[in-house]
Amino acid sequence: MNPFCSAKRSRKFQPEDRFFSLSSVTSPTASRARLFKEYKEVQREKVADPDIQLVCDDTNIFKWTALIKGPSETPYEGGVFQLAFAVPEPYPLQPPQVRFLTKIFHPNVHFKTGEICLDILKNAWSPAWTLQSVCRAIIALMAHPEPDSPLNCDSGNLLRSGDVRGFNSMARMYTRLAAMPKKG
Repeated sequence: MNPFCSAKRSRKFQPEDRFFSLSSVTSPTASRARLFKEYKEVQREKVADPDIQLVCDDTNIFKWTALIKGPSETPYEGGVFQLAFAVPEPYPLQPPQVRFLTKIFHPNVHFKTGEICLDILKNAWSPAWTLQSVCRAIIALMAHPEPDSPLNCDSGNLLRSGDVRGFNSMARMYTRLAAMPKKG
């Protein structure tokens, strides 16, 4: 069992707690409780969502990794892509920082850093989002790129100019090179 994701009961409400501040609501303890709740949910949903494998780091509950399957009928189909999550202490009031560790040719992903341009990771974040739902949103973004706000200009330019065949060819090539198991 993961020592940082183990079941720890928080203390009971005390009379002096009625004078809490907003900072105590977003304390690392509150964030840990939320992340532990998500950890338990991920354990229950492992079979329910075979396209996402989300794992808490053994030494730090604020660091997670995910393996997501490329969506079917896209140039990413058959690929398995690794994501890194850095969860800030004010989570869930602030979004996690998520980036691709696997190279991907996509207009909304920076080719060198893996940074993802996705509104829910920036200005459209809501505490209702979970790490699991962020993974689902990234899979949806892979299937429906937004070339008008590219982090990868080469990829975005191909789509904006209508060269879908060129885009698909490049995306498929990088998926084969970086996201598919090596044969032999």
